[in-house]
Amino acid sequence: MLKDTIDAAIKQAMLAKDKVRLTALRSIKSQIMLAETAEGAHGAALTPDAELKLLNKAAKQRRDAAAIYKEQFRSELEANELAELAIIEEFLPAQLSEADLVERLVHIIQRVGATGPSDLGKVMGVAARELSGQADGKRISDVLGHLLNNTNL
Repeated sequence: MLKDTIDAAIKQAMLAKDKVRLTALRSIKSQIMLAETAEGAHGAALTPDAELKLLNKAAKQRRDAAAIYKEQFRSELEANELAELAIIEEFLPAQLSEADLVERLVHIIQRVGATGPSDLGKVMGVAARELSGQADGKRISDVLGHLLNNTNL
C-alpha cells in the first residue's frame, strides 16, 4: 500500500535530515489523506489505480511548476521542483522509452482502426487508459499526433 510505503520513506528522510525529500513525501501523504477523507470516499483506502492517478497528478504539477520557473529564470525554484519530481517518480511505474511508446501506440492505432488526424480523440482515450502511469499524457498526445499525421503505418 502506497501510504505505508510513504510513511516509511518519511521516517527515513527525517533520520537522514533530507528536507527536500521530506517535503515531497509529506506532500504525497497529504494528498493521499485528502483523497481518503474526500466526500464519498468514506475513509476507505485508495485503490492502486487511484494511487497511481494521485502520483501522476503530483508529478504533473511539479513538471508544470518547473516549466513556469524556467520561463521566469528562477533556477533555484525550478531545481527544487525537479528534485521533488524525481522523488515522486520513484513511486511511479517505469516510464516507457520513446521506441516502446511508439510501438505500443502503433499497435493501439491499428487495433482501433484509426486512419488519420481526425481519429486522434478516439485513439487518445484508449491510449491514455492503457498507458496510464507509463507515459505522460502530453507525451502520448505529441507522439500520437505525429503518428496519425504520417499514416504510413
